Amino acid sequence: MNVEAIAKDKVDAWFAEWTALEGQIHLAHDARNGAAKGLMEQGIALFERLPQEAGEEVMPINGMERLVFIQAKPGQYACYRQLDELFKETKKRTARLRLQAAKG
Repeated sequence: MNVEAIAKDKVDAWFAEWTALEGQIHLAHDARNGAAKGLMEQGIALFERLPQEAGEEVMPINGMERLVFIQAKPGQYACYRQLDELFKETKKRTARLRLQAAKG
């Protein structure tokens, strides 16, 4: 695991990017204008960045299976909700891993 990649400031910046994108995705779903799929693809790419940089340990339980589900139909609202949950769970997991690394 790359401890530097899960530093609080890096994870907070990563999550802030998602928060901005998540708002756009939510509006696109409300508008039903078809823009959600492209925005979701950006969100998926953003999500994949952290495990690539930090290591697979940051991935939540059954995260890969859930990501495959999201990638299959990124335009669906259920996939948007699932991606949002993955971001939240990953943020919590990185905090836990940071604490463990500091103790060890």
